[in-house]
Amino acid sequence: MNPAYVIVNVNITDTEQYDKYRVLSSQAMTEHNAEILVRGGTQVILEGEFYPRTVIMRFGSMEKAQAFYDSVTYRAARELRAGASVANMVIVEGLM
Repeated sequence: MNPAYVIVNVNITDTEQYDKYRVLSSQAMTEHNAEILVRGGTQVILEGEFYPRTVIMRFGSMEKAQAFYDSVTYRAARELRAGASVANMVIVEGLM
């Protein structure tokens, strides 16, 4: 089974509301055994356009990554994020 990566690129528009999102999203990551590889940090944009914040999480499989996204906890977090940021999110299958 190949690992999967959830990659999120975010522009935060309401930091106070986004902080509430972070609490629930962190809980969902813990509940689904996400390995956090990148969470913020300096970015050097080589091509194209990116938002200022990037998060990359590793999961054991595509199914486990999707289960994180669809979970009750992360659904509640997404509702908080909706009014606090603009984001692009994707699940990418990795290689063994």
